Amino acid sequence: MGTWGTAIKSNDTSADIYADFYDLYNDGKEPTEIKKKLISDNPNGENDFWFALALALWETKSLSTDILEKVREIIQSESDLKVWKELDASESDIKKRKIVLEKFLIKLESEKAKPKARKRISKKEPILKKGSCLTFKLENGNYGGGIVLESDFETGFGYNLIVSTRINQENKPTVSDFKKCDVLVASFGNWKEETKITWYLPKMFKKDFSELFENIGEILVERNYTPNGSEIRASFSAGWQHIIEPVNQQLKYEKTNGITKSFSIDKLIKRKKWWQLK
Repeated sequence: MGTWGTAIKSNDTSADIYADFYDLYNDGKEPTEIKKKLISDNPNGENDFWFALALALWETKSLSTDILEKVREIIQSESDLKVWKELDASESDIKKRKIVLEKFLIKLESEKAKPKARKRISKKEPILKKGSCLTFKLENGNYGGGIVLESDFETGFGYNLIVSTRINQENKPTVSDFKKCDVLVASFGNWKEETKITWYLPKMFKKDFSELFENIGEILVERNYTPNGSEIRASFSAGWQHIIEPVNQQLKYEKTNGITKSFSIDKLIKRKKWWQLK
């Protein structure tokens, strides 16, 4: 995940979680409901996840004791500073981060006068059509790929559900390659053989991420998915680079740990026939 400063929201994880919280909050969802959803969607939440969630809950006067204690333990144990040291952060940045975290904890322990007001949001449409096949360049110079499993026209957020695949080839993939590809199953870091399937928001795509991807065509996706449904376990994000990053990380991991088991894209795109339902 990218980090561009020592502030609480100056990294991809915090920025995404904070944005996801307020997208749901401005849509009328209650903070406690949002809290449960975000924790469920991020079972391996890192420090930055808890910081962003705590900040949003504090701003909406909904910060619960369990979340406050979680953040207090992270800050007072200096476990976050240890992570920064392991990532070779400079001594200057570590000192700045320590001050930021100490002030952040004081803020969370204070009482906010009134909750942050909800903003009226205009309905958005998804950027990509269901079945779109996206290709992108990987760090190794090969082409990778992601498939749009769903386009959300119901919630007003305009989500696209996208799965990262195991496509990793010298030549630009064709629609035929996408039809027979396997799904990326992540096992690097804290991932425990989990598929990388995420609902992406349309905001910032054209400005910050569109040049990373090329839509080379479409395949038929028979199955239907909804952002609030239980058809599949998926996270939410505004950072479209997260389609690419797990592929790079998984390929690096597999160089020394072997290839992780995967499964055909058919499992996610094809609807079972009536004789297969037994």
